[in-house]
Amino acid sequence: MNNVNHAIGLMDSGIGGLTVLKAAKALLPHESMVFVGDNARNPYGPKSPEEVIEYARQIAGFLVEKHQIKVLAIACNTATACALPVLQDELDIPVIGVIDSGAKAAVEASHNGRIGLIATEGTVQSEKYQQDIASLDPEAQVFAQAEPDFVQFVEKNTYKSKESKQAVQEHLAAFKDDNIDTLILGCTHFPLLTDAIASAVGKDVALVDAGAATATDLADYLKSEGLLRKTTIPQPTYQLYTTGPVDTFAEIANNWLGKGDWKYKHLPVDVLTKENVDWCREE
Repeated sequence: MNNVNHAIGLMDSGIGGLTVLKAAKALLPHESMVFVGDNARNPYGPKSPEEVIEYARQIAGFLVEKHQIKVLAIACNTATACALPVLQDELDIPVIGVIDSGAKAAVEASHNGRIGLIATEGTVQSEKYQQDIASLDPEAQVFAQAEPDFVQFVEKNTYKSKESKQAVQEHLAAFKDDNIDTLILGCTHFPLLTDAIASAVGKDVALVDAGAATATDLADYLKSEGLLRKTTIPQPTYQLYTTGPVDTFAEIANNWLGKGDWKYKHLPVDVLTKENVDWCREE
């Protein structure tokens, strides 16, 4: 049985899922959160669905067994597209993904039914956004474009550079001919590029942050199911793991998240892949 005082778990292929954590923390200030960014095996976009499912299983196992999380948010569009139904079937806790939330928010935001999507190769090829949008509005048209370079701008901490901003302008120029009025940021890394993306597509195009929409749906779900923590005693904690270098991860995270009691720790990949791991032991 879920304990309302247990933490919320979040997972991503790297740093981008912190955009979901930031939005969730603002909506759920009493909740403790545990985040895993799989930076060492990023990007997920070019990987096979089978690989992504295995990575997601490993991270979910760590969060469930070691941290006894009460709900898991897959803060990664590629992992949602590949692994959401698998984890929902295999885990005894609720599992929420980003794609359903993003698709719903986009349909609500669009007036002309012409919706752009930027995401990883894996997310675009899965056609999960296209299917979800069609189920909500059969008349809507989706113009999808894979943008793997955008992920690397964030992971390599170059997303504020002049070169990255210029690349965003060039990559998104094609959307001007598509007459879109809404653009889904279909990767949780992309909100860190919001200014450059907004400049590239123009002020008349609404940007839909699928991660922020997911945080809203997560808050609504916890409330409806009676899983909200109702006290700040003890104070909520924020544990952030990365399978990659902690220094780089912490630098980008601090820039994005701002001040807070963030606890950073390295999570070796071989710990995730080792069979029969005793998760309860302290490393």
